[in-house]
Amino acid sequence: MKTFNTTAVCIPTKHYMVDLTERVKEIKELVDQGKYFTINRARQYGKTTTLTALRKNLSEEYDVLFLDFQSIGESGFSTEEKFVQEFCRLLCNRRKLDNVDMSCIIGTIEKWKDSEEPKARLGELFDELMKWCEASERDIVLIIDEVDTATNNQVFLDFLAQLRDKYISRDRDGIRTFQSVILAGVTDVKHLKNKIRPEDESKENSPWNIAADFNVDMSLSEDGIRNMLQEYEADHGTGMDCAAMAKMIRDYTNGYPFLVSRICELLDTSVKDKISADKIWTQWGLDEAVKLILSENNTLFQSLTKNLNNLPELKQTIRSILMEGTRLTWNGQQDAIVQMEMYGLIRNDHNTVKVSNRIFETMLYNYFLSEEEMKSNVFFREGDLNRNIFVENGKLNVRLILEHFVETYHQIYGELEEKFKEKDGREFFLLYVKPVINGTGNYYIEAQTRDQKRTDVIIDYLGQQYIIELKIWHGERYNESGEEQISDYLDYFGLDTGYMLSFNFNKNKEIGVKQVHVGDKLLYEATV
Repeated sequence: MKTFNTTAVCIPTKHYMVDLTERVKEIKELVDQGKYFTINRARQYGKTTTLTALRKNLSEEYDVLFLDFQSIGESGFSTEEKFVQEFCRLLCNRRKLDNVDMSCIIGTIEKWKDSEEPKARLGELFDELMKWCEASERDIVLIIDEVDTATNNQVFLDFLAQLRDKYISRDRDGIRTFQSVILAGVTDVKHLKNKIRPEDESKENSPWNIAADFNVDMSLSEDGIRNMLQEYEADHGTGMDCAAMAKMIRDYTNGYPFLVSRICELLDTSVKDKISADKIWTQWGLDEAVKLILSENNTLFQSLTKNLNNLPELKQTIRSILMEGTRLTWNGQQDAIVQMEMYGLIRNDHNTVKVSNRIFETMLYNYFLSEEEMKSNVFFREGDLNRNIFVENGKLNVRLILEHFVETYHQIYGELEEKFKEKDGREFFLLYVKPVINGTGNYYIEAQTRDQKRTDVIIDYLGQQYIIELKIWHGERYNESGEEQISDYLDYFGLDTGYMLSFNFNKNKEIGVKQVHVGDKLLYEATV
């Protein structure tokens, strides 16, 4: 029986996976048009799985050569001659696997491959490759996966320059060359010049400036996830609502392939040991799966935090976006922004920088808050000390959490001061709540309401959701507007009780928690 897979290539006959037919069709259109392009997406974004499906599809019409530069060791990029030798080794190894006829050049290629002292240069290699293209009955498509392996050396730039030269000669002089060249990896090849070239050389003349734009959406759609779950349901008969589960998974992941597959994999394996079978494929089970993912020290999270720490200014900006509601305009010329998009951490949302998905957001909140925990933050400590009194019959008593938070704040700080910032309230409250739900529930910040005036914190705890609006007091009229907004938001989630936490600078304010009825909704409003 099939399983969910989060390692290496997904195979349709072995794994539950989203149907890639339409995606492959879009990419093939670029190949049919003779385009050279790069598929650069973040780690574990389904690149290799997509290329495997694409290769199978293209093989019906083209000769496809599928190389993986991970197979070339570091020494293979040390000189032009060694690279040619290693490239020839890959050609020989793939010749039978890809079922391509290289009879016109195989003698030369094997001689270069086996030479004890490599002497062939890139120009000679491309002469042979062009001879092969000219003699081939079918047009040839070259696919190179894991080009990141080559990104720190000049030899690869020279290799790209040769490909560019042949591409230009195809259109200018009518020579026959590769029908299409596809380079796949995390790194956008256009950034390679910044890594390799000396500072005194031009950084604008990219060796891959012939590449066509690749705008194919490689995230997993809600419909695609639903169809995958329906296949699983047909095999297992869990009774899940496939459409509802697909929507929830998509909401959490924004279609990031690894996260989608990992959630499903955990629901199919680990989560069943924690909750009853009828709750696995529900909001309750999803909460458990997300909690497990956030507790993992997986390679994806390691890569994201490493890249973030390598860009300290952007790290501080993202912290400000999350904690303060700061809006950062998207700038495609800002290298740090472009790189973090390339690594999959952020996305362009209506020309504004946003963290890519809800799971990454929560991971980053935990990461930033842990820095405060390491300083023995008093709110985290107080929340940890009181956590046992906030759970009653498996449900959170959020009213009691608010009461104790207000009391704790005034014991420590007294009256709010003008230097108080929105981020302080968010950090203090999240630090207080984090140990209360840690290990049992999750939280996230609703992106649609996060700004410098209002933040909605959504807590998922044992299948139950709790909506808490955090805001700075801006007067009675604004407060009434906030009450109506959270009432509408409760309708969206199908809830009848909500919570508000206001940070109020007025001297005559009434500190504490009170009940307010807005229509048929009950709100608990806390004032600091």
